[in-house]
Amino acid sequence: MLPMVDRPRLSIAISVENQSWVKLAPDAARLLRRAARDALAEAKSDGWKGSRVGHEISFVLTDDKRMRTLNRAYRGKDKPTNVLSFAALDGARPKPGMPWLLGDVVLTSGVIAREAKAQRKSVQHHLSHLAVHGVLHLLGYDHEQDRDAEAMEALEIAALAGMGIANPYEMGR
Repeated sequence: MLPMVDRPRLSIAISVENQSWVKLAPDAARLLRRAARDALAEAKSDGWKGSRVGHEISFVLTDDKRMRTLNRAYRGKDKPTNVLSFAALDGARPKPGMPWLLGDVVLTSGVIAREAKAQRKSVQHHLSHLAVHGVLHLLGYDHEQDRDAEAMEALEIAALAGMGIANPYEMGR
Protein backbone atom coordinates (compact mmCIF):
# COMPACT_ATOMS: atom_id res chain seq x y z
CA MET A 1 0.00 0.00 0.00
CA LEU A 2 1.28 3.49 -0.89
CA PRO A 3 1.64 6.03 1.91
CA MET A 4 -0.90 8.84 1.88
CA VAL A 5 0.45 12.24 0.98
CA ASP A 6 -1.12 14.95 3.08
CA ARG A 7 -1.75 17.76 0.60
CA PRO A 8 -3.11 21.12 1.70
CA ARG A 9 -6.78 21.64 0.92
CA LEU A 10 -7.82 24.49 -1.35
CA SER A 11 -11.25 25.91 -0.69
CA ILE A 12 -12.61 28.23 -3.38
CA ALA A 13 -15.82 30.21 -3.06
CA ILE A 14 -17.32 31.77 -6.19
CA SER A 15 -19.95 34.48 -5.98
CA VAL A 16 -21.74 35.59 -9.15
CA GLU A 17 -22.99 39.12 -8.51
CA ASN A 18 -24.03 39.79 -12.09
CA GLN A 19 -25.82 37.39 -14.42
CA SER A 20 -23.89 38.63 -17.47
CA TRP A 21 -21.32 36.03 -16.44
CA VAL A 22 -23.72 33.16 -17.14
CA LYS A 23 -23.66 33.97 -20.86
CA LEU A 24 -20.11 35.36 -21.05
CA ALA A 25 -18.35 32.43 -19.36
CA PRO A 26 -20.68 29.57 -18.41
CA ASP A 27 -17.61 27.53 -17.40
CA ALA A 28 -16.18 30.29 -15.18
CA ALA A 29 -16.26 28.22 -11.98
CA ARG A 30 -14.14 25.46 -13.53
CA LEU A 31 -11.71 27.98 -15.03
CA LEU A 32 -11.31 29.88 -11.77
CA ARG A 33 -10.66 26.73 -9.75
CA ARG A 34 -8.01 25.56 -12.21
CA ALA A 35 -6.39 29.00 -12.36
CA ALA A 36 -6.20 29.20 -8.56
CA ARG A 37 -4.67 25.72 -8.23
CA ASP A 38 -2.10 26.38 -10.95
CA ALA A 39 -1.19 29.84 -9.59
CA LEU A 40 -0.59 28.35 -6.13
CA ALA A 41 1.50 25.54 -7.61
CA GLU A 42 3.70 27.98 -9.53
CA ALA A 43 4.12 30.21 -6.48
CA LYS A 44 5.17 27.20 -4.39
CA SER A 45 7.72 26.23 -7.06
CA ASP A 46 9.00 29.82 -6.77
CA GLY A 47 9.53 29.40 -3.03
CA TRP A 48 6.25 30.74 -1.63
CA LYS A 49 5.57 28.98 1.66
CA GLY A 50 1.89 28.34 2.11
CA SER A 51 -0.07 26.59 4.78
CA ARG A 52 0.30 22.87 5.33
CA VAL A 53 -3.38 22.77 6.29
CA GLY A 54 -5.00 24.59 3.40
CA HIS A 55 -5.91 27.82 1.69
CA GLU A 56 -9.14 29.70 1.08
CA ILE A 57 -9.80 32.02 -1.85
CA SER A 58 -12.95 33.85 -2.85
CA PHE A 59 -13.75 34.92 -6.41
CA VAL A 60 -16.42 37.55 -7.06
CA LEU A 61 -17.80 37.90 -10.60
CA THR A 62 -19.31 41.34 -10.99
CA ASP A 63 -20.09 44.06 -13.54
CA ASP A 64 -18.36 47.28 -14.54
CA LYS A 65 -20.55 49.49 -12.34
CA ARG A 66 -19.64 47.62 -9.16
CA MET A 67 -15.99 47.34 -10.22
CA ARG A 68 -15.82 51.08 -10.84
CA THR A 69 -17.12 51.68 -7.31
CA LEU A 70 -14.50 49.34 -5.83
CA ASN A 71 -11.68 50.77 -7.93
CA ARG A 72 -12.63 54.32 -6.90
CA ALA A 73 -12.93 53.41 -3.20
CA TYR A 74 -9.73 51.34 -2.90
CA ARG A 75 -7.42 52.70 -5.60
CA GLY A 76 -8.73 56.21 -6.21
CA LYS A 77 -9.34 55.46 -9.89
CA ASP A 78 -12.82 56.37 -11.15
CA LYS A 79 -13.14 53.68 -13.79
CA PRO A 80 -13.67 49.93 -13.88
CA THR A 81 -10.64 47.68 -14.10
CA ASN A 82 -10.46 44.03 -15.13
CA VAL A 83 -9.37 42.53 -11.78
CA LEU A 84 -8.88 43.63 -8.18
CA SER A 85 -7.30 41.55 -5.44
CA PHE A 86 -7.93 42.06 -1.76
CA ALA A 87 -5.31 40.14 0.22
CA ALA A 88 -6.40 39.03 3.68
CA LEU A 89 -2.96 38.27 5.11
CA ASP A 90 -0.83 41.24 4.07
CA GLY A 91 2.26 39.34 5.11
CA ALA A 92 0.88 38.03 8.42
CA ARG A 93 0.63 34.29 9.00
CA PRO A 94 -2.32 32.63 10.73
CA LYS A 95 -1.91 30.37 13.73
CA PRO A 96 -0.33 26.97 13.02
CA GLY A 97 -2.84 24.33 12.05
CA MET A 98 -5.29 26.85 10.61
CA PRO A 99 -6.10 27.25 6.91
CA TRP A 100 -4.99 30.50 5.36
CA LEU A 101 -7.69 32.83 4.17
CA LEU A 102 -5.81 34.37 1.25
CA GLY A 103 -8.44 36.90 0.18
CA ASP A 104 -10.78 37.93 -2.60
CA VAL A 105 -10.29 38.30 -6.33
CA VAL A 106 -12.94 40.44 -8.05
CA LEU A 107 -13.40 40.20 -11.83
CA THR A 108 -15.69 42.24 -14.06
CA SER A 109 -17.53 41.00 -17.12
CA GLY A 110 -17.56 44.16 -19.24
CA VAL A 111 -13.88 45.06 -19.16
CA ILE A 112 -12.80 41.44 -19.55
CA ALA A 113 -15.09 40.91 -22.57
CA ARG A 114 -13.88 44.12 -24.23
CA GLU A 115 -10.22 43.34 -23.59
CA ALA A 116 -10.55 39.78 -24.88
CA LYS A 117 -12.13 41.03 -28.08
CA ALA A 118 -9.55 43.80 -28.56
CA GLN A 119 -6.68 41.36 -27.90
CA ARG A 120 -8.25 38.68 -30.14
CA LYS A 121 -8.28 36.01 -27.47
CA SER A 122 -11.04 33.96 -25.97
CA VAL A 123 -12.86 35.21 -22.90
CA GLN A 124 -11.98 31.90 -21.23
CA HIS A 125 -8.24 32.39 -21.77
CA HIS A 126 -8.35 36.03 -20.68
CA LEU A 127 -10.41 35.17 -17.59
CA SER A 128 -7.97 32.40 -16.68
CA HIS A 129 -5.03 34.79 -17.05
CA LEU A 130 -6.64 37.45 -14.88
CA ALA A 131 -7.59 34.87 -12.24
CA VAL A 132 -3.98 33.64 -12.07
CA HIS A 133 -2.82 37.27 -11.91
CA GLY A 134 -5.27 38.06 -9.11
CA VAL A 135 -4.32 35.00 -7.05
CA LEU A 136 -0.62 35.85 -7.34
CA HIS A 137 -1.43 39.30 -5.95
CA LEU A 138 -3.10 37.60 -2.97
CA LEU A 139 0.18 35.77 -2.36
CA GLY A 140 2.15 39.00 -2.26
CA TYR A 141 3.42 39.24 -5.82
CA ASP A 142 3.22 42.62 -7.55
CA HIS A 143 4.39 44.41 -10.67
CA GLU A 144 5.36 47.83 -9.33
CA GLN A 145 9.06 47.41 -10.15
CA ASP A 146 10.34 45.97 -13.44
CA ARG A 147 12.11 43.06 -11.70
CA ASP A 148 8.96 42.16 -9.75
CA ALA A 149 6.82 42.45 -12.88
CA GLU A 150 9.12 40.08 -14.78
CA ALA A 151 9.00 37.53 -11.95
CA MET A 152 5.21 37.75 -11.70
CA GLU A 153 4.78 37.49 -15.47
CA ALA A 154 7.01 34.39 -15.54
CA LEU A 155 4.78 32.70 -12.96
CA GLU A 156 1.66 33.68 -14.91
CA ILE A 157 3.12 32.35 -18.16
CA ALA A 158 4.07 29.04 -16.51
CA ALA A 159 0.65 28.61 -14.86
CA LEU A 160 -1.15 29.38 -18.11
CA ALA A 161 1.10 27.05 -20.12
CA GLY A 162 0.02 24.26 -17.79
CA MET A 163 -3.55 25.05 -18.81
CA GLY A 164 -2.69 25.04 -22.50
CA ILE A 165 -2.94 28.84 -22.78
CA ALA A 166 -0.39 30.80 -24.80
CA ASN A 167 1.80 33.49 -23.27
CA PRO A 168 -0.54 36.49 -22.98
CA TYR A 169 2.38 38.94 -22.98
CA GLU A 170 3.53 37.91 -26.46
CA MET A 171 0.19 38.94 -27.95
CA GLY A 172 0.27 42.56 -28.95
CA ARG A 173 4.04 42.98 -28.59
